[in-house]
Amino acid sequence: MEKPRSTSDSNGKQKVRSAEVGTDILKALAQLAPSTSLSRLAEHVQMPASKVHRYLQALIASGFAEQNSTTNHYGLGREALRVGLAALSSMDVLKVAALPLAELRDELNETCFLAVWGNQGATVVHIEPAVRAVTVVTQLGSVLPLLSSSTGLVFGAYLPNRESVDLRQQELQAGSPHALADEQVYAEICEQIRHRGLHHVHGLLMPGVDALSAPVFDAMGKIAAVLTVVGPTSLFHADEDGPAARRLLAASQAVSWRMGYQP
Repeated sequence: MEKPRSTSDSNGKQKVRSAEVGTDILKALAQLAPSTSLSRLAEHVQMPASKVHRYLQALIASGFAEQNSTTNHYGLGREALRVGLAALSSMDVLKVAALPLAELRDELNETCFLAVWGNQGATVVHIEPAVRAVTVVTQLGSVLPLLSSSTGLVFGAYLPNRESVDLRQQELQAGSPHALADEQVYAEICEQIRHRGLHHVHGLLMPGVDALSAPVFDAMGKIAAVLTVVGPTSLFHADEDGPAARRLLAASQAVSWRMGYQP
């Protein structure tokens, strides 16, 4: 004989379901930001407007939603903003990228590293070396050139010009004539990188070493880091349409998603 469900079990499941509905409505308010009507919100979550309205009243009471007295439209409240900012502050790109970077290294068996933009340029902050006899040595803390590395060029393509223009001028003045000294040529390379979502170089920084790089974005859509795969030309195929490029893109997009980025 089947045992009857206890009242406490039923109440617990009902509370869980209520919490799920509430979070669905919060997500919808975020997706329809900055504000939306009740009818549009109900259509978006595929619930009756009367039910959505009841949940909205509870969310307003707790500060997670608010209603504009002029338009009667609904939006996220101050408590939702506070929670969102707390989540953003906890998004450490080194921590978020660690596992995907290790998995990428395991898939490709090539050295993979993460770089962030520091006061001297693209700086290597995490390395997953290839597990084999022939490997490429990349030092933690290394600063990579803006114009002669795939990592630097990806940063240059997505950073505001004011953040990289001084470094670009320093590199152009310090060395022999560079192919990217021409402003138009450099702008075209940056546009190609933004269009493809990654960049590759063949022996540009180090003879016999190829590299592929892809950007990682934060929740505000700004570049937070660059993932790079490097390997010897004889073993590593750094073509932008090849399998390594597809795996790199998948990894960078996964990290960006975890950072809160929505393209």
